[in-house]
Amino acid sequence: MIRPIVRDVLFLSRKSVPAEPADLPLAQDLQDTLTAHRDGCVGMAANMIGVTKRAIIVSMGPMDLVMFNPVITKKEKPYEAEEGCLSLDGHRRTTRYDVIDVEYRDTQWKPRKGRFTGWTAEIIQHEIDHCDGILI
Repeated sequence: MIRPIVRDVLFLSRKSVPAEPADLPLAQDLQDTLTAHRDGCVGMAANMIGVTKRAIIVSMGPMDLVMFNPVITKKEKPYEAEEGCLSLDGHRRTTRYDVIDVEYRDTQWKPRKGRFTGWTAEIIQHEIDHCDGILI
């Protein structure tokens, strides 16, 4: 289901709680909502659609990846970035890392590990910040 985008900074500033297996249907809502906003959006956290669970979706070119309870376990090669967000007006500067290792659960609730680089790594970091109530 396509959900409305939350723009309330007080809501977005709240830290999300861990997702559970019962939250797996959230993956479809994230997918549908990202697809509906594909022209101006490359990633989304669950709180952006009104759900305070640790879940994100990231566009990786021809495919999208949903991560439940993502945790960055390693960061390499810091750089300065300027980012926009569908939930917030304007752009903000922040430090990101060109290479990150992430542990997460997939849409089958299986534990996964991945190494991500470049643009994909930047999107993941932005969406995990959303889960942590950090507005960039």
